[in-house]
Amino acid sequence: MVGTSDTEMLALEAPPTTSRRRRKRSLVWEHFTIETISDGCTKACCKQCKQTFAYSTGKKIAGTSHLKRHITVGSCSKLRQEKKQLALLTASKTGLNSTEPPKRRYRWRSTLNFDQDRSRADLARMIIMQEYPLHMVEHSAFKAFIQGLQPEFKMPDHAAIESEILGIYQKEKQNLMQLFSTNPGRVCLSIALYTTTQTLGYVCVTGHFVDNDWKLHSRVLNFSMVSSAHSENALSEVIGLSLSDWNMKSKLFTITLDNNCSSHDIYSANLRDHLSNKDMLMLKGQLFVVRCYAHILNVVAQDVIASIHGIVYNIRESLKYIKASLANEERFSEIVQQLEIPCTRTLTLDVQTHWDTTYLMLVAALEFRHAFAYLETCDPHYNESPSPDDWKKLEIVCTYLKLLYDSANVVVGTADPTANIYFQEAWKIQLDLSHATVSEDSLVSSIAKEMHEKFDKYWKDCSLVLAIAVVMDPRFKMKFVEFAFSKIYGDADGVKYTKMVDDGIHGLYDEYAAQPVQLTQVYTEQQMDTDNGVANIDTSHMITTDATVDAMPTPSDAIIESNGEVPADAATATTGGNEPAGSTLAAGDGLMDFDIYISEISVNQQTKSELDQYLEESLVPRIPAFDILNWWRLNSLKYPVLSKMAQDVLAIPMLTVPASSIFSIGSGSRMIDEYRSSLQPDIVEALFCSRDWLQYVPMSEAPSTAVLKLEL
Repeated sequence: MVGTSDTEMLALEAPPTTSRRRRKRSLVWEHFTIETISDGCTKACCKQCKQTFAYSTGKKIAGTSHLKRHITVGSCSKLRQEKKQLALLTASKTGLNSTEPPKRRYRWRSTLNFDQDRSRADLARMIIMQEYPLHMVEHSAFKAFIQGLQPEFKMPDHAAIESEILGIYQKEKQNLMQLFSTNPGRVCLSIALYTTTQTLGYVCVTGHFVDNDWKLHSRVLNFSMVSSAHSENALSEVIGLSLSDWNMKSKLFTITLDNNCSSHDIYSANLRDHLSNKDMLMLKGQLFVVRCYAHILNVVAQDVIASIHGIVYNIRESLKYIKASLANEERFSEIVQQLEIPCTRTLTLDVQTHWDTTYLMLVAALEFRHAFAYLETCDPHYNESPSPDDWKKLEIVCTYLKLLYDSANVVVGTADPTANIYFQEAWKIQLDLSHATVSEDSLVSSIAKEMHEKFDKYWKDCSLVLAIAVVMDPRFKMKFVEFAFSKIYGDADGVKYTKMVDDGIHGLYDEYAAQPVQLTQVYTEQQMDTDNGVANIDTSHMITTDATVDAMPTPSDAIIESNGEVPADAATATTGGNEPAGSTLAAGDGLMDFDIYISEISVNQQTKSELDQYLEESLVPRIPAFDILNWWRLNSLKYPVLSKMAQDVLAIPMLTVPASSIFSIGSGSRMIDEYRSSLQPDIVEALFCSRDWLQYVPMSEAPSTAVLKLEL
């Protein structure tokens, strides 16, 4: 602006000043007024008690915090008196003498919208998981209960709930197929048989595998109805359809059966068509059929108990007599005290379908044998005591039943038992029974022969797969196989059987080593030498990605110029492969012939395989908390091929039943109740499979949209 001084310019640009103050919004000003004391100095005065507080001095304002404290913590005498009067008034109306002010009450008010579809799916899951009858949705009492909880819920009928269950089955099946597709290893199957009162049969096919995180999985794949579960082609047909249904024909490793199923059923024409390519079976099928360990324990135990059924009957009747009246119990207790029998066990009747309870009953009865004999002499109504010869025979039977009982408890006590634990258990039974068969005591040898006859067949069928599994245990390896076979067969024959295992495990490893190994890059370091343009690639931490092991670069491949030419200082490392990679031949030292000699040895010398390196290393200490799957997970970089083999071998199921059912599997077939067997086969399969799958799915909870309401 022309003719305007600098002072005038500053005056024009400066913002206009105002004396208007911002409106006070704090609630404290409902209780206080501002009073001017002098120029630029004000105080806040309480309307109730007239007490004053500093507020402002010049441009400095004290704030309102001290004013809030005055009216909230009870400093104001007037407000405090009013609160007491209000409390007394409230107490007089409610009949209370409390002088405390009324407490604030909080109430939840849910604003969650009702979801009919979700509620119906939750109902279907409940029926599946709890095995409720489907027609419960038509029960009038259940309908009334649900209406009381949620009047908006429309109860589905029987057909609608069936459709809902089938939908859940299909959804969970797709999720499981996705899990199988991401698992590069093989799958082992186990076969369980079910029967119904209508003489129909069902075959349950369960898949077992170890995933990429080295976690053991077991999932029911199919639950199919067959006219006769033990017919010639029934098992192979169901297995073949299951392999096609789940797209795992090329991933099958082993099949575990109970001892009632014959190998001929598995190798029949129907299954052979599905496995027409011989390369689909590892080790030419030598490990293909595995027998159920729980079933052989059950069969041997039931047979030996049946051989002394008369003695078992007498003991059962003796216990019934003693427990029939309080007088009998007191008389028996007096005899026990008189004879000074140590009471380390309790006399209880057995559950005849659980052989472990029969064994415990017999062992307890042995401790009280003298009390039973004495009771028979003084009580004319009791005559069921076993004879001295019976007690002797019972003692021998219990000695060998203990072998089965202890072995079964090892399996039951192991969380997620892998295949490596069974060799040691089966070997101990085989060793003790084989030695007992040649005992000089005719009674011992006769009992042992009956037990050994059946168990020896299991040992001959499964010792190879059991031994290979224990070799995958770094605490035992081949050392334990050598030791175990020498104890059973003697030194000469032990070497022969050990060689069979050694040949088998090396043959199996060769098949795994011949397969393309997928590489997964765990850690890779690349350093570029900017001075000479050489890339140093560290492949020591590489395991499978999308190339084969043969395609991995050698050290000489990694030493290249950025333009693809070999650098001069690395020429000695890539001279046709005659010199060892990375060596530098010192010119003029007169040792050129020595360097050539060393390189020829390196070329001609065979490198040891991962399996041989593993077997030659020292054993891992045997500690109770040892986790074999975690050990292989940590060593999978060191043994990329062998770890894949261990992953499949350790997943082999040695049981066709849950470990908790090892004492009560009966004849190998389980019963389906009449209600389930009356349903359509596809519904039975959906219910059975979905119940198994849903136990691994976390129960989802509806998002909470409830709000907290405050009542004064």
